[in-house]
Amino acid sequence: MLGAFWVTVQLTLLSAVGSLIWGTLLAAMRVGPVPLMRGFATAYVNIVRNIPLTVIILFSSLGLYSTLNITMGSNVIETSNFRLAVLGLIVYTSAFVCEALRSGINTVPVGQAEAARAIGLSFTQVLGLVVLPQAFRAAVGPLTNVLIALTKNTTVAAAIGVAEAAYLMKKMVENEAQLVLISAVIAVGFCLLTLPTGLLLGWVAKKVAVKR
Repeated sequence: MLGAFWVTVQLTLLSAVGSLIWGTLLAAMRVGPVPLMRGFATAYVNIVRNIPLTVIILFSSLGLYSTLNITMGSNVIETSNFRLAVLGLIVYTSAFVCEALRSGINTVPVGQAEAARAIGLSFTQVLGLVVLPQAFRAAVGPLTNVLIALTKNTTVAAAIGVAEAAYLMKKMVENEAQLVLISAVIAVGFCLLTLPTGLLLGWVAKKVAVKR
């Protein structure tokens, strides 16, 4: 069971890092001056958020691995499925990260960006040096909710055979027929993962909040 929850933790951490990077790029495109990039980011977010995560995860396995033979650098099916599950979670979660960051960007006074441009900073410099640092501080709360949702969404990886907590639960129920007890143990395990995360990041959000 500890091994299964360790796989869940790995899925969460790797997907969180990838989603933060890709989601930040999407947020930058959404507020950027290039219409084509704005259109791409807007379409990506609106489409991906309305596709069930199960469909994305299954496409990662059946579409990429089985049909297109994309192995993600490994011929071992268990490793390949794990990496494909991480990819699917990143594709899905980054859309929510983008919107969380965009809400943070909207809290930054417009005058600060205009002042930065007035002294000759480029759009990239304004975004990286002025806007995003404040946006991240304002978006800690929403990003915490995204991270907690991501932790719970890792259970969908069981659909393609990734041996995380939900997959173990399914196997244990089939073998032991103790549905209530096994479900309670798995539920407690997820509470131990998500509750401390929520409390810690909630405290961080209060500490780094931008005073207006």
